[in-house]
Amino acid sequence: MNSASAPNTGGAGATDDRDYMDKGLDAVEKKFGGQRFADPNKNRAMNEKITDFIRKMIEKVTGKKVPAKFSS
Repeated sequence: MNSASAPNTGGAGATDDRDYMDKGLDAVEKKFGGQRFADPNKNRAMNEKITDFIRKMIEKVTGKKVPAKFSS
C-alpha cells in the first residue's frame, strides 16, 4: 500500500487550500453540528459565504484588511 500514489479522498490533505477561518468553521461544524455537518466539502459553498461575510464585517469594524492567511 503506497500512500504517496493513493488519491486524496479526504482527511487533512483535502483542506490544504482553505484558510484558517474556513478550517475553524469546519471544526466548529464537525464538533457541534452532528451528522449534518460531518462532511465539510458538502457545505463548502455556504461556508465560503459565511467566512466572507465575517471577514467583511471585521474589515468594516476595524478598518484594516484581514490577511489572506486568515481569510481569503
